[in-house]
Amino acid sequence: EKQGETFVLKKAIDGTKDQSYVLYMMNQYQLSRILFPLGEMKKSEIRKIAGENGFVNADKPDSQDICFVPDGNYSGVVELHSARPVSPGDFIDKTGRLLGRHRGIIHYTIGQRKGIGAYGRPMFVMKIDAENNTITLGEKGMEFSNELTAYDVNFVSGEFPKENMLITAKVRYQAPPAAAMLCPQKDGTVKLMFPEPQRAVTPGQAVVFYDGDIVLGGGTVL
Repeated sequence: EKQGETFVLKKAIDGTKDQSYVLYMMNQYQLSRILFPLGEMKKSEIRKIAGENGFVNADKPDSQDICFVPDGNYSGVVELHSARPVSPGDFIDKTGRLLGRHRGIIHYTIGQRKGIGAYGRPMFVMKIDAENNTITLGEKGMEFSNELTAYDVNFVSGEFPKENMLITAKVRYQAPPAAAMLCPQKDGTVKLMFPEPQRAVTPGQAVVFYDGDIVLGGGTVL
């Protein structure tokens, strides 16, 4: 949508199918040339049109898997194509104390609770150290964060903010938008501070900034 001389990227009408989270890197030139013909329609409407026109996939169930991993075994795909062997390693706590053994870091993600073993109390994956092949576990509550720093930041308008601003942010594709204060830093990164702690803020994951239904931009969690 064009507002004055600026093109803005907005969330889709169908919130269950909104892809704006993965489009935050778009720039003004790209937005000036692209069309989103389904952005103002719900998928239920599209299915109805498909059915009326005889499309055999009009009622095809939505896919919940990675498209190139139909059996859901993503770790097997990583092992097949990785140049590095996947080896077991140590579960440790934040002090470095040995807690147990893991099956290989590709089987785990930040915030994971299942499949890590029993330790007499709820534990979560806090950190994955690929270089040392260790996974740090923390107790319940430690998986929440009040702030994060993002680098490789892109603002769709092309203008890096000069002052702090109130926004909403998504720290994961499926995460609900959360209120945050965005604080631009002199080195080109931004710091986000959340009134309500966010679960499983993951280094390397995208964090996307919104102003209502407008995508301001985003970056990579440090």
